[in-house]
Amino acid sequence: MSPPQPSTDLFGLLRHGQTIWNREKRIQGSGNSPLTPEGVASCRKWGHFLSTQPITWHRIIASPLQRAVETAELVNETLGLPIHRDEKIREMHWGQWEGLTLDQIKSTWPGKVEELIQLGWDFRPPGGESRKELLQRVLSSCEQNSTRWPNDNLLVISHLGAIKSLLYHVEGRDYLPKEPKILYNNRFHILHYCNGTFSVTNKNITVPDNS
Repeated sequence: MSPPQPSTDLFGLLRHGQTIWNREKRIQGSGNSPLTPEGVASCRKWGHFLSTQPITWHRIIASPLQRAVETAELVNETLGLPIHRDEKIREMHWGQWEGLTLDQIKSTWPGKVEELIQLGWDFRPPGGESRKELLQRVLSSCEQNSTRWPNDNLLVISHLGAIKSLLYHVEGRDYLPKEPKILYNNRFHILHYCNGTFSVTNKNITVPDNS
């Protein structure tokens, strides 16, 4: 029997900093908008915070979308790690809904949002991709990067949908609105990964006010 392949110990999951479209409550998906000044400041605080913690991060895996790349660069001002871009951890493609607010969507597609959210993992916006498809590429990213850098702790800078899909998968959720909220904005999450199996080490870590 072959010995198990070595694998990454920890994945740290951090969403990009606040953008103008976030502030305007527009869906970004595969689109983009610049970080706000508050978003830039928050990224730098995360970098300082992570540099003071006992976990050693060996490299950053970043979504290639500009808001994630900029976040990675700002966080890395204090960490000084290699940065690698990974297409597989891009945000979910929201098709015709990208750039729109929820009110605009509900006005143009009456009842459609309510219908789709009841599908859980099969949720797919018009012309976009499903949550299942998003999850599969995020899982593939984790597997490939774990194999590429065995026993490294990888800091992943990605998007709400991508991070949420991975954590919901690990915690066995159905992705339905009746489920209680378990993730909060501007938080950091740590997953342990060993030979294809995830477990949650910690989630919803916050930066102390004095950081």
